[in-house]
Amino acid sequence: MVLLSLSKGAKLGKVQLKRRIDKVCSRYACIEMSDVEKALEEMVSEGLVHSHDETIQLTEQGAGLGNEWRSLLLKKEPIIEVVAGIADGSITGLVVILSAFMAGLAIGATTFAAFLTLAAVSITNFSSFFLGGITEDLADMMTLQSLMSYSLSDIPDTNERNKSLMLVSQLFKVLHKEISRSNIYAAAICSSTTFLAGSVPIVAYLTLPEPLDIILSLGIVALVVGVFLVRYRSERTKVHWKITLFETVIIVIIAVVASLLLGGSV
Repeated sequence: MVLLSLSKGAKLGKVQLKRRIDKVCSRYACIEMSDVEKALEEMVSEGLVHSHDETIQLTEQGAGLGNEWRSLLLKKEPIIEVVAGIADGSITGLVVILSAFMAGLAIGATTFAAFLTLAAVSITNFSSFFLGGITEDLADMMTLQSLMSYSLSDIPDTNERNKSLMLVSQLFKVLHKEISRSNIYAAAICSSTTFLAGSVPIVAYLTLPEPLDIILSLGIVALVVGVFLVRYRSERTKVHWKITLFETVIIVIIAVVASLLLGGSV
C-alpha cells in the first residue's frame, strides 16, 4: 500500500497513509496505527522509505520497486499497446499503399478503402484490448491474490494473519476497479496509435505527386518500423537493437506478403 500510494519525491503523512489503508479495508477495522508504524520501521530498515517525524517518503529503491508493482498490478506502462498499435497501423498502411500502387486505383477509391480499413483495424484493436485485457488481467489478479494469500497463511500469529489476509482481499477488490479503467486507457492508446501509424504514410501517398508518393510513404513506414518501433522494443525488453530489428522486419514482411497474396487470390 505504501509503495502504491507514494510516487517518487512525494511525501505522505502517516495519518493520511492510515486513512488510505482504512479506505481499502472498507468498513473493516483491520489495521491499527501500531501495525502501520511497525511496517514502516521494517521498510526504513530495508531502505525503501525515509521517515521524517510524521511524514514518509520513498527512497530511490522504494520508488523503483513501487513502479514495478504499479506496472504489474495496474498496467500503467502501455508497452504492448504501443507496440501492437504501431505494428498493426504500419502493416495496414503498407498493405493499402502497395495494393493501391499495384492495382493503379484512383485517389477517391484509395482514400475510401484506406481509411475504411484503418478504421476497422483500429476498432478491432480497441475491442480486443479492452475485452481481452480485462479478462487476462483479472485472471492474473486472481492468481496473484491466491499466491499472496498462500504466502501469508504461514504467519504464526492468528490475529496478524487474519488482518493480512483481509487487507489483501480488500486491496484486490480496489485493484479490480482500477484494472477496468486502465484497460479502457490501454485500448484507446492501441486504437489511436494504430490509426495514426497507418494514416500518416497513406496521407503522404495520396497527397504527393508521383514518384514521390510511393517513395516517401514507404520511407515513412520504414522510419516508423525500423527506428521508432525497434528502438522502443529494444529499450523495454533490454534486447540488442539488431536482434529486435531482425525480428520486426521478418514479422512485417511475412504479414505484408500474406495480406497481398490473400488479397490477390480473392
